[in-house]
Amino acid sequence: MPDYIEDLEKWQSEFSHSYPVTVRFSETDAFGHLNNTVSFVYFEQGRINFFKDIGFGEEWFAKGGEGIPVTADLHCDYKRQVFFDENLEVHVKVAGIGNSSIDLHYLITNEAGKVCMTGRGRMVQVSRTSGKPLSWSKAALEKLEASQAIAG
Repeated sequence: MPDYIEDLEKWQSEFSHSYPVTVRFSETDAFGHLNNTVSFVYFEQGRINFFKDIGFGEEWFAKGGEGIPVTADLHCDYKRQVFFDENLEVHVKVAGIGNSSIDLHYLITNEAGKVCMTGRGRMVQVSRTSGKPLSWSKAALEKLEASQAIAG
C-alpha cells in the first residue's frame, strides 16, 4: 500500500463524492489498456466536479474571482489494468487542509468495486493577479471542512 493509505478498507469508506467515467477508445494504448497518463485526466475530472459540488465552482470557475486552484503535486498508484469501454467511478476526498492548500485523495474503482488506481495530490489556491498563495476565506474553509465531515 502507498504510504498515504494506512488501512485500505477504512480509507475507502471515507469517500463520499464519486463521479462516473467510461474509458474511451482514444484513451487506450496499442496494447488495449488505459494509457497511464489518462488517470491524471480522470483525477482532474473528479476534482473539478468535487469542487463544483462543494460550492467552489462560483468562486474559482467564474470570471473575476480572486483565487484559482493550481496543482502543486499529483501522484498515482496503479493497482489493476483498465480497458476500453469499462465503467469506472472516480472518488475524491479532502485528506488535509492547509492555510491556502488542500491535500486530496483519489480512488478509481471498476464496476465490480475493485480498486484500479489510488492517488493523492496537493492543490494550492493562488491569487489570479500575483500568483502567490492565497489563504482560504472563512466560507471556503467551512465548505472544505464540511466535505471532510461528510466523508469521515
